[in-house]
Amino acid sequence: MLLLWIILATVAGGLIAVSIAHWLAYRVFARYLHHMVSLSVGVLLSVALLHLLPEAFEAAQASAHTLFGLMLASLIGFFVLEKIALLRHSHHHEHDGHHHHHGHDRHEAGRGGVLILVGSSLHNLCDGVLVAAAFLTDPMLGVLTAASIIIHEVPHKLGDFVVLINAGLTRQRAFGLILFTSLCTAIGGGVGYFVLQEAQTLVPYVLVVAASSFLYISVADLIPQMHERVTLADAVPQLLLVGLGVLVIYGVTSLLHHGHVHEHDHDHAQETPALHPGHSRH
Repeated sequence: MLLLWIILATVAGGLIAVSIAHWLAYRVFARYLHHMVSLSVGVLLSVALLHLLPEAFEAAQASAHTLFGLMLASLIGFFVLEKIALLRHSHHHEHDGHHHHHGHDRHEAGRGGVLILVGSSLHNLCDGVLVAAAFLTDPMLGVLTAASIIIHEVPHKLGDFVVLINAGLTRQRAFGLILFTSLCTAIGGGVGYFVLQEAQTLVPYVLVVAASSFLYISVADLIPQMHERVTLADAVPQLLLVGLGVLVIYGVTSLLHHGHVHEHDHDHAQETPALHPGHSRH
């Protein structure tokens, strides 16, 4: 049943992210994208710091030094991957203000189109493993992780649309290819489920990597985009949307914590009569 939930979450996540990106690309591209970026920052930072890392540190048998070392290595690793254009790509488009010869940007987009599809597929495979690790820790944590991935994937898919369209692909073909790369998340989820089922001790380490990816995306990618808007009229909505993302995740965190405490108390109440047969149940 847990595997079914993982597959459903990853497949649905891919469909939702691509559909929203497609809608934004051809309907309201410039109007709402920056709002989604601000909300993403609040959600990603909160999921990483309020959910993934606490769960990892509570479940891990390793020392805090080991987990923080893994986080440092993960952040550096994401930087290296970004540098070799596996996680983030240069999105070229015609008439972008750069003085290149006619067709230069389309040529560059064509060269980058295949790399984008390969990079997105690998990235989504990793996302699937992270979702599986989260579900194996706590189903609600899995849902939150999948939702966070959807939110941060929308701007990336939107950029992929721009590159592929400028590379000469039709809207339908670009949509199909990007959807295929998104469904690789389900493959990663299935692989992660079977691998991590046999090696439960690896789950906390995968959660640390997941948290590191969320932190890196927020700090290295999304926040710099927010800083490009420098007016007070832009800063206030940004701050409010970041705060909204934090509040939503904090609220869910509080509910989850309350549920865990209630479940623990309930289990303890059931165990007490067995340990003390002379006590009566109330």
